[in-house]
Amino acid sequence: MEIIKAMLLPAGIMLGIALIFGILLVILSQVFSIEKDSKTEEVEKLLAGSNCGGCGRAGCASFAEALIKGEAEVSECNSTSKKNKEQISLLLGKSGNIGEDTVAVVHCNGGNFALDKFEYQGYGDCKSAQIIAGGTKECPVGCMGLNTCSKYCPYYAIEVNQDGYAEVNKDLCTSCGACMSNCPKSLITRIPRSAPIYIACSNNCKGKDVRSICTHGCIGCGICERICPEKAIKLVDNLPVVDYSKCVGCFLCVEKCPTKVIKKH
Repeated sequence: MEIIKAMLLPAGIMLGIALIFGILLVILSQVFSIEKDSKTEEVEKLLAGSNCGGCGRAGCASFAEALIKGEAEVSECNSTSKKNKEQISLLLGKSGNIGEDTVAVVHCNGGNFALDKFEYQGYGDCKSAQIIAGGTKECPVGCMGLNTCSKYCPYYAIEVNQDGYAEVNKDLCTSCGACMSNCPKSLITRIPRSAPIYIACSNNCKGKDVRSICTHGCIGCGICERICPEKAIKLVDNLPVVDYSKCVGCFLCVEKCPTKVIKKH
C-alpha cells in the first residue's frame, strides 16, 4: 500500500502541474490573441484556400493580410477563380488587373517515345535523376516521368500517363504553380484556361536532330504556321508559339501536325 501511495504522490503532483500550465496557456492565449480584421477574414474566405505558396507568401491568410495592407495584388494568386478575384477587388474597392484564369500544361509529348540515356535505378524522383548527366532522356528537355510534379501537386491534378510523360487534368488544376516550380526540366507553364490548344514539346533543335531522339517531338516543319487561317501560330526557334488572342479553336493545326505535338486543350 505504501508503495502505491509513493507512486500516486508524484503522479498527482505532475497532474496538478499539468493542469496549472494548461490553465495558464488558455489564459495567455486569450490575453495575447490577435483579433483578425473582419475584412481580412472575408478576403481569406474568397481565396482558394490551398495555401500553396504560389504567391510567394506563407499561405492564404498571409496573402489576405498583404492584400488588405496594399502590399499585394489579387492577380498574384493563380489558384483563386476569376469570379472570386472580382469579389475581392470589389471588397477592397479596387478595379485593377485581376489576371486571367489559367491552367498548367506540360510541354512534352515524348515519354516512352523518347530515347533513354540510361536506366535510372536510384530514388524514383525527377529531381534526383536530373543530377545524373542531366536526366534519363536523350532529349535535354524530355519529361522523365518520375512523378516529381504529381508528388508536389496538392490537388492531384497532374500525373504520368501510360505513355510515360506527365499530363494535367484541366478540371482539377488550380494553376497554383507547385508543379511548375518543382519540375527540374521547366516543362510546365501556364496558359489561359480558355485556350483551345497547347504545344506539347520544348525541344527547339532542328527536325532531324529531334527525330533522332524522339518520334513525338516537334520537327519545326512550319505546317501549323502556314495553314492557320487566323495567323495565330508563329514558328520561333523551331517551335510553334500560339497567340491565344487570335486562336479560335478550329483545330486545323491539331489535325495536320505530323507528330501530334499540337494538342486540344
